[in-house]
Amino acid sequence: MISYNKRRFLIVDDFSDFRGSVKAMLNQMAAQHVDAAANGEEAIKLCREQQYDIILHDYNLGEGKNGQQVLEELHHEGLISPNCIFVMVTAESSQAMVMAALEFEPDAYLTKPFTRASLQQRLDKLVERKTALQPILAPLAKQQYGAVLQACEQIIASQPRYAPLCQRYKADALKTLGLHEELQAQLQSLLADRPMPWALNMLANHWLERGELEQAEACLEQGISQFPMLPALFDGLARVKLAKGELLKAQVFLEQAVKISPNNPQRQAELGKLARANNDPDRAVRAYRQAVNLGRHSQFRDPEHHLNLAGSLQDQSGDTAPAPKVLLEIRQTLGDLSKSWRHDPGLTARADLAQAKSLVKAGKQGEADELVRNAAGKLGKLDTFFSAEAALEVASQLRELGQPEQADAVLGTCAEMYGDDPKVMAGISAQTSNPTILQAGDQAQSHNRAGVQHYQKQQYAEALDSFRAAAALQPRNISFALNTAQSLLRLLLSAPTDELREECQACLEQVRSMPKSDHRYERYRKLCERVEAL
Repeated sequence: MISYNKRRFLIVDDFSDFRGSVKAMLNQMAAQHVDAAANGEEAIKLCREQQYDIILHDYNLGEGKNGQQVLEELHHEGLISPNCIFVMVTAESSQAMVMAALEFEPDAYLTKPFTRASLQQRLDKLVERKTALQPILAPLAKQQYGAVLQACEQIIASQPRYAPLCQRYKADALKTLGLHEELQAQLQSLLADRPMPWALNMLANHWLERGELEQAEACLEQGISQFPMLPALFDGLARVKLAKGELLKAQVFLEQAVKISPNNPQRQAELGKLARANNDPDRAVRAYRQAVNLGRHSQFRDPEHHLNLAGSLQDQSGDTAPAPKVLLEIRQTLGDLSKSWRHDPGLTARADLAQAKSLVKAGKQGEADELVRNAAGKLGKLDTFFSAEAALEVASQLRELGQPEQADAVLGTCAEMYGDDPKVMAGISAQTSNPTILQAGDQAQSHNRAGVQHYQKQQYAEALDSFRAAAALQPRNISFALNTAQSLLRLLLSAPTDELREECQACLEQVRSMPKSDHRYERYRKLCERVEAL
């Protein structure tokens, strides 16, 4: 018989009577440590202070975060360990709610009302499973993925009934360790035996990441034919179509994923982005409106959703003045952004420029001019520069609003930071013919290419000289600074000196203003960790 007297429980429900009823059930099961919370914010606060063994969390908590949003935040913040049992409890049974809850994979799903006997029966099975998987979960909590692989093999051999779960943990560990060939072999072997939705999806993502689009597409189509209610498979097929340049087909598949599971703000935002690219402003408005509303209490709340909703509403109006109702929604959406992210001058400047565009269309030039002046002041105080995509949009808005000099200043910084990317330079050249901006990085890029060639030949000292030369010409270029830091790190590993270490730290400090959305941010973070570890 399983003992609950030493396990710590958390009950989360907005009805005090239900919290009391469940606590009484747990007390009858000999549980002695039971905490309770009335809303998601309280639950997260308690999880910051205490590690729980079992969480019984209602899905619908009224105002504020729902159960799905609490679970995603607990995972994102590392507040829930692999050993914890998270049970989603609800009286609702709509498809949208069920799919939303299951996408973040709670350990179990329990429908109200339930008895003490049914609760104990469910918990007994979950505890038994977690106990059997403890040799995997313990190293997983410490991110010791090599030990996870060993434990998976041992449990598969000794307790075959847990083999399906172990295979999932094994696949995740192989992916984390970058053992791609082993991962591919494992997934293909599993699928040869029987179809499994998670394995189909993971294998498709494996092919997609390697540019094997036809194989990824075939894998996802097979998955959809067998598991037509799994939104992740439609997400994957949309990504494949997008990689192929088939944007309309990508939108169709993403719309199907949204139809199955509409309560995911990230999915809605991806649909909005595709719809805007396909010149479908009506669909874009609906998707971004959902993304904004769903994100209000979500870990994935994103100011880009607000900006894109405002932009989609402007697209919807075309060249005509936006209707008063539309203008009001734009103002409210951007006002919400400016209030929520008031300490970010870059975001609030973008909100000012977006609103100024709508006011110009509405014939309110005076109000628009005031917002442009506000934005100009904020742009001069940026600690963190924009992503390349945002910088191009800001420059375009400034030019459209009669500020060509400021537009070129933004493009100049964009070229210095991201000019090694041909797509970025193509976007810059589409907005300006200024040779100072377009040609400034040619010599620096030549040095950088030479550095890459030396580095590939393991000529690290020569690579460092070339990267230093490139960085001296464009000190804000992110790639040049990271390449210099990486070469310095290579030399530090063989012959550490204080001078090289300080220079490496200085290179990384130069690009600390890189936005976290930049694809190089993870590389920057890892370089910082490696330098700190020396």
